[in-house]
Amino acid sequence: MTKTPGEKVVVVVVAFNRRDLLLESLAALAGQTRRPDDVLVVDNASTDGTAEAVRAAHPEVTLVVLDRNTGGAGGFTAGLAEAVGPLGADLVWLMDDDTVPTETALAELLIARTHAPATTRILASAVHWTDGRDHPMNMPRARPFASRSALERAREFDCYPVRSASFVSVMIDARAIRQHGLPVAAYFLWNDDFEYTARILRGSTGYICRRSVVVHKTKVFGSTNIDPGPRFRLEVRNKLWLLRLSPALSNAERLLYAGATARSWVSTFAHSADRATLWQGLRDGLREGLTTRPAGNDEVLAGFGRVSESVAAAESVASAQSGPTRSSS
Repeated sequence: MTKTPGEKVVVVVVAFNRRDLLLESLAALAGQTRRPDDVLVVDNASTDGTAEAVRAAHPEVTLVVLDRNTGGAGGFTAGLAEAVGPLGADLVWLMDDDTVPTETALAELLIARTHAPATTRILASAVHWTDGRDHPMNMPRARPFASRSALERAREFDCYPVRSASFVSVMIDARAIRQHGLPVAAYFLWNDDFEYTARILRGSTGYICRRSVVVHKTKVFGSTNIDPGPRFRLEVRNKLWLLRLSPALSNAERLLYAGATARSWVSTFAHSADRATLWQGLRDGLREGLTTRPAGNDEVLAGFGRVSESVAAAESVASAQSGPTRSSS
Protein backbone atom coordinates (compact mmCIF):
# COMPACT_ATOMS: atom_id res chain seq x y z
CA MET A 1 0.00 0.00 0.00
CA THR A 2 0.99 3.66 -0.37
CA LYS A 3 3.33 4.91 2.34
CA THR A 4 1.63 7.04 4.98
CA PRO A 5 4.00 9.74 6.35
CA GLY A 6 2.53 12.52 4.21
CA GLU A 7 -1.10 11.55 4.75
CA LYS A 8 -3.20 13.66 7.05
CA VAL A 9 -4.78 11.76 9.94
CA VAL A 10 -7.78 13.35 11.63
CA VAL A 11 -9.24 11.82 14.78
CA VAL A 12 -13.00 12.14 15.32
CA VAL A 13 -14.25 11.62 18.88
CA VAL A 14 -17.99 11.75 19.56
CA ALA A 15 -18.82 12.84 23.09
CA PHE A 16 -21.92 12.81 25.26
CA ASN A 17 -21.82 13.47 29.01
CA ARG A 18 -18.57 11.63 29.73
CA ARG A 19 -16.37 14.66 30.31
CA ASP A 20 -13.68 13.03 32.44
CA LEU A 21 -13.30 9.99 30.20
CA LEU A 22 -13.15 12.27 27.16
CA LEU A 23 -10.36 14.30 28.75
CA GLU A 24 -8.47 11.06 29.45
CA SER A 25 -8.92 10.03 25.82
CA LEU A 26 -7.70 13.40 24.54
CA ALA A 27 -4.64 13.27 26.79
CA ALA A 28 -3.83 9.82 25.39
CA LEU A 29 -4.20 11.12 21.84
CA ALA A 30 -1.80 13.97 22.66
CA GLY A 31 0.69 11.37 23.91
CA GLN A 32 0.73 9.21 20.78
CA THR A 33 4.16 8.32 19.44
CA ARG A 34 2.78 9.35 16.05
CA ARG A 35 0.47 12.22 16.89
CA PRO A 36 -2.61 12.78 14.74
CA ASP A 37 -2.60 15.87 12.58
CA ASP A 38 -5.95 17.09 13.91
CA VAL A 39 -8.38 16.02 16.61
CA LEU A 40 -12.06 16.83 16.18
CA VAL A 41 -14.49 16.44 19.07
CA VAL A 42 -18.20 16.37 18.25
CA ASP A 43 -20.07 17.24 21.45
CA ASN A 44 -23.60 15.82 21.19
CA ALA A 45 -25.32 18.47 23.36
CA SER A 46 -23.63 17.34 26.58
CA THR A 47 -24.91 18.85 29.82
CA ASP A 48 -21.89 18.04 32.03
CA GLY A 49 -19.56 20.84 30.95
CA THR A 50 -17.82 18.78 28.26
CA ALA A 51 -17.35 21.64 25.79
CA GLU A 52 -15.98 24.01 28.43
CA ALA A 53 -13.57 21.37 29.72
CA VAL A 54 -12.24 20.62 26.24
CA ARG A 55 -11.70 24.31 25.49
CA ALA A 56 -9.81 24.77 28.75
CA ALA A 57 -7.66 21.62 28.69
CA HIS A 58 -7.15 21.14 24.94
CA PRO A 59 -7.38 24.41 23.03
CA GLU A 60 -5.64 22.72 20.08
CA VAL A 61 -8.66 20.46 19.52
CA THR A 62 -11.28 21.38 16.93
CA LEU A 63 -14.59 21.39 18.80
CA VAL A 64 -18.01 21.11 17.19
CA VAL A 65 -20.91 21.55 19.61
CA LEU A 66 -24.31 20.31 18.43
CA ASP A 67 -27.35 21.84 20.11
CA ARG A 68 -29.27 18.56 20.20
CA ASN A 69 -28.20 14.98 20.82
CA THR A 70 -28.00 13.12 17.50
CA GLY A 71 -26.71 9.88 19.00
CA GLY A 72 -23.49 8.16 18.10
CA ALA A 73 -24.68 7.71 14.51
CA GLY A 74 -25.38 11.40 14.05
CA GLY A 75 -22.18 12.45 15.77
CA PHE A 76 -19.95 10.23 13.67
CA THR A 77 -21.78 11.23 10.49
CA ALA A 78 -21.18 14.90 11.29
CA GLY A 79 -17.58 14.23 12.30
CA LEU A 80 -16.72 12.28 9.15
CA ALA A 81 -18.19 15.03 6.98
CA GLU A 82 -16.14 17.69 8.78
CA ALA A 83 -12.98 15.57 8.66
CA VAL A 84 -12.99 14.93 4.91
CA GLY A 85 -14.42 18.39 4.13
CA PRO A 86 -13.04 21.43 5.99
CA LEU A 87 -10.20 19.50 7.69
CA GLY A 88 -9.01 17.74 4.52
CA ALA A 89 -8.30 14.32 6.03
CA ASP A 90 -6.72 11.48 4.09
CA LEU A 91 -7.43 9.07 6.94
CA VAL A 92 -10.12 9.43 9.63
CA TRP A 93 -9.66 7.65 12.95
CA LEU A 94 -13.03 7.30 14.69
CA MET A 95 -13.20 6.84 18.45
CA ASP A 96 -15.73 6.79 21.28
CA ASP A 97 -15.32 9.20 24.18
CA ASP A 98 -14.73 6.30 26.60
CA THR A 99 -11.89 4.89 24.50
CA VAL A 100 -8.31 5.43 25.65
CA PRO A 101 -5.66 4.53 23.04
CA THR A 102 -2.31 3.15 24.13
CA GLU A 103 0.57 5.36 23.07
CA THR A 104 1.44 3.39 19.92
CA ALA A 105 -2.15 2.74 18.76
CA LEU A 106 -2.03 5.12 15.80
CA ALA A 107 1.54 4.30 14.84
CA GLU A 108 0.69 0.59 14.66
CA LEU A 109 -2.35 1.24 12.48
CA LEU A 110 -0.17 3.16 10.05
CA ILE A 111 2.53 0.49 10.07
CA ALA A 112 -0.10 -2.14 9.25
CA ARG A 113 -1.35 0.11 6.47
CA THR A 114 2.04 0.04 4.75
CA HIS A 115 1.87 -3.78 4.59
CA ALA A 116 -1.82 -4.17 3.74
CA PRO A 117 -3.14 -4.77 0.20
CA ALA A 118 -4.01 -1.80 -1.99
CA THR A 119 -7.73 -2.58 -1.60
CA THR A 120 -7.58 -1.88 2.15
CA ARG A 121 -9.94 0.85 3.28
CA ILE A 122 -10.48 0.08 6.97
CA LEU A 123 -8.05 -0.71 9.80
CA ALA A 124 -9.34 -1.21 13.34
CA SER A 125 -7.63 -1.55 16.68
CA ALA A 126 -7.80 -4.45 19.08
CA VAL A 127 -10.11 -3.37 21.90
CA HIS A 128 -9.34 -4.33 25.49
CA TRP A 129 -11.30 -3.76 28.67
CA THR A 130 -9.76 -2.13 31.72
CA ASP A 131 -8.30 -5.43 32.96
CA GLY A 132 -6.59 -6.24 29.67
CA ARG A 133 -9.07 -8.80 28.34
CA ASP A 134 -10.35 -8.57 24.79
CA HIS A 135 -13.62 -6.64 24.96
CA PRO A 136 -16.40 -8.82 23.46
CA MET A 137 -18.41 -5.75 22.48
CA ASN A 138 -15.85 -4.65 19.93
CA MET A 139 -14.03 -7.66 18.49
CA PRO A 140 -15.57 -8.70 15.15
CA ARG A 141 -15.05 -12.24 13.95
CA ALA A 142 -12.68 -12.92 11.09
CA ARG A 143 -14.18 -12.31 7.68
CA PRO A 144 -16.33 -15.32 6.72
CA PHE A 145 -14.96 -17.40 3.85
CA ALA A 146 -11.64 -15.53 3.79
CA SER A 147 -9.12 -17.52 1.75
CA ARG A 148 -6.20 -19.26 3.41
CA SER A 149 -3.78 -17.04 1.50
CA ALA A 150 -5.56 -13.89 2.73
CA LEU A 151 -5.42 -15.11 6.33
CA GLU A 152 -1.75 -16.04 6.04
CA ARG A 153 -0.84 -12.68 4.52
CA ALA A 154 -2.67 -10.83 7.27
CA ARG A 155 -0.83 -12.83 9.94
CA GLU A 156 2.44 -11.52 8.50
CA PHE A 157 1.56 -8.07 9.84
CA ASP A 158 -0.31 -9.41 12.91
CA CYS A 159 -3.80 -8.65 11.64
CA TYR A 160 -6.84 -10.58 10.51
CA PRO A 161 -9.44 -9.67 7.85
CA VAL A 162 -12.91 -8.64 9.00
CA ARG A 163 -16.27 -7.97 7.35
CA SER A 164 -17.18 -5.10 9.71
CA ALA A 165 -15.67 -3.07 12.53
CA SER A 166 -16.65 -0.93 15.50
CA PHE A 167 -16.49 2.85 15.73
CA VAL A 168 -14.78 2.39 19.11
CA SER A 169 -11.49 2.63 17.20
CA VAL A 170 -11.44 2.37 13.42
CA MET A 171 -9.40 4.21 10.77
CA ILE A 172 -11.16 4.78 7.45
CA ASP A 173 -9.55 5.84 4.19
CA ALA A 174 -11.10 9.09 2.92
CA ARG A 175 -11.39 7.52 -0.53
CA ALA A 176 -13.97 5.10 0.90
CA ILE A 177 -15.93 7.97 2.46
CA ARG A 178 -16.00 9.83 -0.83
CA GLN A 179 -17.18 6.68 -2.61
CA HIS A 180 -19.73 5.35 -0.12
CA GLY A 181 -20.91 8.48 1.59
CA LEU A 182 -21.60 8.70 5.31
CA PRO A 183 -23.17 6.51 8.01
CA VAL A 184 -26.95 6.53 8.41
CA ALA A 185 -27.50 9.18 11.09
CA ALA A 186 -31.11 8.07 11.67
CA TYR A 187 -29.87 4.88 13.38
CA PHE A 188 -29.09 7.12 16.41
CA LEU A 189 -27.51 4.25 18.37
CA TRP A 190 -26.45 0.70 17.53
CA ASN A 191 -25.66 -1.00 14.24
CA ASP A 192 -24.61 2.27 12.56
CA ASP A 193 -20.97 1.20 12.63
CA PHE A 194 -21.81 -2.33 11.48
CA GLU A 195 -23.88 -1.04 8.55
CA TYR A 196 -21.33 1.56 7.48
CA THR A 197 -18.18 -0.53 7.72
CA ALA A 198 -19.90 -3.53 6.13
CA ARG A 199 -21.06 -1.26 3.30
CA ILE A 200 -17.49 -0.14 2.66
CA LEU A 201 -16.02 -3.62 3.09
CA ARG A 202 -18.42 -5.35 0.72
CA GLY A 203 -16.08 -4.39 -2.10
CA SER A 204 -12.81 -3.72 -0.28
CA THR A 205 -10.59 -5.03 2.49
CA GLY A 206 -10.43 -4.34 6.21
CA TYR A 207 -8.40 -5.67 9.12
CA ILE A 208 -8.21 -5.78 12.89
CA CYS A 209 -4.63 -4.91 13.89
CA ARG A 210 -3.64 -6.70 17.08
CA ARG A 211 -0.66 -4.42 17.77
CA SER A 212 -2.85 -1.32 17.80
CA VAL A 213 -4.55 -1.46 21.20
CA VAL A 214 -7.17 0.77 22.79
CA VAL A 215 -8.90 0.42 26.15
CA HIS A 216 -12.69 0.70 26.09
CA LYS A 217 -13.67 1.91 29.56
CA THR A 218 -17.25 0.69 29.66
CA LYS A 219 -18.83 0.34 33.10
CA VAL A 220 -19.17 -3.41 32.78
CA PHE A 221 -17.49 -6.17 30.79
CA GLY A 222 -19.79 -7.78 28.25
CA SER A 223 -21.37 -7.61 24.84
CA THR A 224 -24.24 -5.38 23.75
CA ASN A 225 -26.84 -8.15 24.26
CA ILE A 226 -26.61 -7.97 28.06
CA ASP A 227 -29.88 -6.39 29.26
CA PRO A 228 -30.08 -3.39 26.91
CA GLY A 229 -33.37 -2.19 28.39
CA PRO A 230 -35.47 0.28 26.33
CA ARG A 231 -32.63 0.67 23.82
CA PHE A 232 -33.46 -2.80 22.55
CA ARG A 233 -36.01 -1.08 20.30
CA LEU A 234 -33.14 0.58 18.44
CA GLU A 235 -31.27 -2.70 18.07
CA VAL A 236 -34.34 -4.35 16.53
CA ARG A 237 -35.35 -1.43 14.34
CA ASN A 238 -31.86 -0.73 13.05
CA LYS A 239 -31.02 -4.36 12.36
CA LEU A 240 -34.23 -4.71 10.32
CA TRP A 241 -33.47 -1.49 8.44
CA LEU A 242 -30.04 -2.91 7.66
CA LEU A 243 -31.35 -6.30 6.53
CA ARG A 244 -34.18 -4.81 4.46
CA LEU A 245 -32.63 -1.72 2.94
CA SER A 246 -28.87 -1.46 3.17
CA PRO A 247 -26.55 -2.39 0.29
CA ALA A 248 -23.96 -3.50 2.86
CA LEU A 249 -24.78 -7.21 2.60
CA SER A 250 -25.22 -9.69 -0.21
CA ASN A 251 -28.37 -11.83 -0.22
CA ALA A 252 -26.46 -14.78 1.19
CA GLU A 253 -25.01 -12.58 3.94
CA ARG A 254 -28.49 -11.28 4.81
CA LEU A 255 -29.54 -14.84 5.59
CA LEU A 256 -26.35 -15.48 7.56
CA TYR A 257 -26.65 -12.32 9.64
CA ALA A 258 -30.41 -12.69 10.11
CA GLY A 259 -29.78 -16.06 11.70
CA ALA A 260 -27.01 -14.64 13.89
CA THR A 261 -29.29 -11.78 14.90
CA ALA A 262 -32.10 -14.14 15.91
CA ARG A 263 -29.71 -16.15 18.08
CA SER A 264 -28.40 -12.97 19.68
CA TRP A 265 -31.92 -11.77 20.51
CA VAL A 266 -32.78 -15.12 22.07
CA SER A 267 -29.66 -14.80 24.22
CA THR A 268 -30.65 -11.26 25.19
CA PHE A 269 -34.02 -12.44 26.47
CA ALA A 270 -32.49 -15.44 28.23
CA HIS A 271 -30.08 -13.24 30.22
CA SER A 272 -32.44 -10.36 30.95
CA ALA A 273 -33.95 -9.54 34.33
CA ASP A 274 -36.56 -7.27 32.70
CA ARG A 275 -38.14 -9.19 29.85
CA ALA A 276 -41.28 -7.04 29.85
CA THR A 277 -39.18 -4.06 28.68
CA LEU A 278 -37.53 -6.21 26.03
CA TRP A 279 -40.88 -7.45 24.72
CA GLN A 280 -42.03 -3.86 24.37
CA GLY A 281 -38.81 -2.95 22.59
CA LEU A 282 -39.17 -5.96 20.31
CA ARG A 283 -42.73 -5.03 19.35
CA ASP A 284 -41.88 -1.38 18.72
CA GLY A 285 -38.66 -2.21 16.89
CA LEU A 286 -40.36 -4.76 14.64
CA ARG A 287 -43.10 -2.30 13.75
CA GLU A 288 -40.69 0.51 12.94
CA GLY A 289 -38.10 -1.68 11.25
CA LEU A 290 -40.59 -3.37 8.96
CA THR A 291 -42.82 -0.41 8.05
CA THR A 292 -40.53 2.64 7.95
CA ARG A 293 -37.29 3.81 6.37
CA PRO A 294 -34.53 5.85 8.05
CA ALA A 295 -34.74 9.58 7.43
CA GLY A 296 -32.01 11.05 5.25
CA ASN A 297 -28.89 12.57 6.75
CA ASP A 298 -29.94 15.98 5.44
CA GLU A 299 -33.08 15.78 7.59
CA VAL A 300 -31.52 14.25 10.71
CA LEU A 301 -28.62 16.74 10.72
CA ALA A 302 -30.52 19.82 9.57
CA GLY A 303 -30.02 23.14 11.31
CA PHE A 304 -26.34 22.78 12.25
CA GLY A 305 -24.94 25.44 9.94
CA ARG A 306 -21.52 24.53 8.57
CA VAL A 307 -21.85 20.95 9.79
CA SER A 308 -25.05 20.50 7.77
CA GLU A 309 -23.27 21.97 4.75
CA SER A 310 -20.35 19.54 5.19
CA VAL A 311 -22.75 16.59 5.39
CA ALA A 312 -24.52 17.71 2.21
CA ALA A 313 -21.19 18.16 0.41
CA ALA A 314 -19.92 14.71 1.41
CA GLU A 315 -23.16 13.07 0.29
CA SER A 316 -23.02 14.95 -3.00
CA VAL A 317 -19.50 13.71 -3.71
CA ALA A 318 -20.52 10.11 -3.01
CA SER A 319 -23.61 10.39 -5.22
CA ALA A 320 -21.50 11.79 -8.05
CA GLN A 321 -18.98 8.94 -7.75
CA SER A 322 -21.25 5.93 -7.42
CA GLY A 323 -24.91 6.95 -7.17
CA PRO A 324 -27.04 6.60 -4.03
CA THR A 325 -25.63 3.94 -1.72
CA ARG A 326 -27.13 4.59 1.69
CA SER A 327 -30.01 2.68 3.19
CA SER A 328 -31.85 5.97 3.65
CA SER A 329 -31.82 6.61 -0.08
